[in-house]
Amino acid sequence: MTVNPLNADDEAELRTLEMVRTGRQRIRAELAKTIVGQNEAVEQLLISLFAGGHCLITGAPGLAKTLLVKSIAQVFHLNFQRIQFTPDLMPADITGTEILEQDEAGKRRMVFVKGPIFANVLLADEINRTPPKTQAALLEAMQEHQVTAAGTRYVLDEPFFVLATQNPIEMEGTYPLPEAQLDRFMFNVVIDYLTEDDEVAVVARTTSAAPELIEALFTGQDIRRIHELVRKVPVAEDVVRYAVRLAAASRPKQKETPDFITEYVSWGAGLRAAQYLILGGKARALLSGRANVTWEDVRALAAPVLRHRILINYRAEAAGMTVETIIGRLLETVKDA
Repeated sequence: MTVNPLNADDEAELRTLEMVRTGRQRIRAELAKTIVGQNEAVEQLLISLFAGGHCLITGAPGLAKTLLVKSIAQVFHLNFQRIQFTPDLMPADITGTEILEQDEAGKRRMVFVKGPIFANVLLADEINRTPPKTQAALLEAMQEHQVTAAGTRYVLDEPFFVLATQNPIEMEGTYPLPEAQLDRFMFNVVIDYLTEDDEVAVVARTTSAAPELIEALFTGQDIRRIHELVRKVPVAEDVVRYAVRLAAASRPKQKETPDFITEYVSWGAGLRAAQYLILGGKARALLSGRANVTWEDVRALAAPVLRHRILINYRAEAAGMTVETIIGRLLETVKDA
């Protein structure tokens, strides 16, 4: 018998609830066909997918960032497109462009040819290697899920996710994303080097037989239903207040800001950080088979939500402080009750 902790009011919601509850292990099993380790990164990507948010993925070259995104798209049977961002990439290369077309009667007309952004999952590979004008082409699509070309509005297919990668090394010749655009990403997921055992498994697997095919477990319609269900997960006011206090405490020179924030931080997290802490907490609770968001859900997502929203100053760098250190101290300072 299916448990109904969210008081789902129709049979479709009950099926979606059961699909999420039983799907976590199935998703991991399918991803394990191509991805070794990186459990935390996979968990955060799934949470953002179920919550309907975009992700920034940071990691050194060769850590399977592209393969991970492509594998997730295959698990969810979503249309996947990849754009390699380069210094000469133009906005029209992403959104599409109008061309002059002549029909059989000889009549000419302008026709819009859709670009690769018209997909369910868009991988913006090395987004910091293209100029701001081209980076900004993603802004409208990420926020409004639409593209405007020559005064005409084109709605993107749902669901729509932007997963952008950036390389933390070789920063020469790159264009760091401005804070306004960084804030549109729900998470900044960090992919680190594997353990020795995991690296041995990767090398052995990739130098022998071809990888197994990934089975699609969900459709785009399933994802849309999950988005609706995630927003129905209840959350206590105390947990919401904790998320708001955590985000507010990262802002320097405010009334209740800790001294170390004012000393080491130039810019803190905005309101969207608290929203994503709660929305991500709801998705995390649902994936864990729980019907309510806890303080632990908020704490677990503090790093991916805040690490690209907190800008440290030169004093922090001189003292050897990192954004991760700042977030750790915030979690110790801001009490959950």
